[in-house]
Amino acid sequence: MTTRYKGMTGGKYRPLSNQAIRRLHHTVLRILEEIGFELHSERGRGYFKKAGALVDEEKKLVRVPASLATEIIDRAPDTVTLYGQQKKHDAILGGKRVYTGTGGTALYIYDVASNIRRDATLEDLENIARLVEHLDNIHIFLLPTYPRELPVEAVDVNRFYAGLNNTAKHIMGGVYTHDGLNEIIKMAEIVAGSPQALRQKPIISIIACCISPLRIDERYGELMIEVAKRGIPLVCPAEPLCGTTSPVTLAGNLAVQVADSLAGVMLAQLVNPGTPVIFGSVASSSDLSDFKYITGSVEMGLINAAAAQMAQYYRLPFYATGGMSDTKVLDAQAGYESAISGLLCALAGANFIHDAAGLMEFALTACYEKYVIDNEILGMAMRAVKGIQVNEETIAFEVIRQTGPGGNFVAAQHTRRHMRSEHYQPTLSDRMFRDNWQQQGCLDAVQRATQQVKNILAKKGRRLPFKVNQAIVKEMPDIQV
Repeated sequence: MTTRYKGMTGGKYRPLSNQAIRRLHHTVLRILEEIGFELHSERGRGYFKKAGALVDEEKKLVRVPASLATEIIDRAPDTVTLYGQQKKHDAILGGKRVYTGTGGTALYIYDVASNIRRDATLEDLENIARLVEHLDNIHIFLLPTYPRELPVEAVDVNRFYAGLNNTAKHIMGGVYTHDGLNEIIKMAEIVAGSPQALRQKPIISIIACCISPLRIDERYGELMIEVAKRGIPLVCPAEPLCGTTSPVTLAGNLAVQVADSLAGVMLAQLVNPGTPVIFGSVASSSDLSDFKYITGSVEMGLINAAAAQMAQYYRLPFYATGGMSDTKVLDAQAGYESAISGLLCALAGANFIHDAAGLMEFALTACYEKYVIDNEILGMAMRAVKGIQVNEETIAFEVIRQTGPGGNFVAAQHTRRHMRSEHYQPTLSDRMFRDNWQQQGCLDAVQRATQQVKNILAKKGRRLPFKVNQAIVKEMPDIQV
């Protein structure tokens, strides 16, 4: 029996004091009002100008007075539900509820057996979706790889189709073309049953990035507008990197990240008040020796945990980043880096921790076995989020009285009632005596993960209903079936 933890309430870990949160908020409002942000969408600038913001058309600069910024941000809903194709997969983002998921746009796959890295393909994306369907501690499927054999005009529709056709969990992803966006929404409407059904229970969501520091380019600005108009959940993450695209200090990085993402939140609310928008962070460190992006640092966990507190302050659903590693192989580094940042985000109450499974090598590479290993890590992290419940039943005074000094609790009904729900039940970890472990082949964690991958992929995969698939293929000629 697998222990399932999802939507647990976090927030016990607080790297920011209340005073620090208020000071960061004040600084963010000053950034928005005194410094402003570039917005390269002419339509976007028009929305801000009409609302009363100060717009410099020549510089494409928008400055938003603090009172106006607060009023616009307050229009955003405090909860966004990301629906699965089955109710059990619905994820209610908001408050301090915690869910986890995949992420990234990895270009490569690390093959454990051959110890080589190869190009990611559409088949890999389908296989990863099939894996995630069976990994209970990964709640949302954010499309994690880029199929490099496809022309760009065919990438969007095939990526989302690979997700929708292989897992019933919610599908989130970025898009590369406006035509692709239209095809994706049309396809999701077919799967949902109608345009109205999709708006009522959106089974997809779209990512449109703000570019640090303080910039929304034309493509992403136009994408934000189109998604907001269509009423599809929109994620507006920003990725400031300490010492390169943000100040090197964590507080300075946070100030840029919050201002960046709030710019996207505000644009969505000006286009369509009440748009289901998700405040987001992909903030991390830079290695200043060669300026590369670092994904496995403890600072990434700290920044994203603190950003969760800022999201809670603004009462906005939050998309955090944690759970990655910079290692090139599945080793101890892959475990400790992934566990630390993911756990910090979870304990802080980050609503959706994306990139939490499968990614390595600066998010360039995905690995099948790492999804299985990270599923185990996330199960433990979510058990930590649950914490220790203290009530009359769990404190068990009467059970202790009945058992008495020198007794044992093995046969107690209380033990049977709570043994599985109180303790995380591992699906990968080795807890055998050495003799049994040796009899079963002396397998290490990676070898056991490989077995799980093979077992899952050997099963008959989930598929959309035949008539739905027929309708999609008829409408979308670029679909690779």
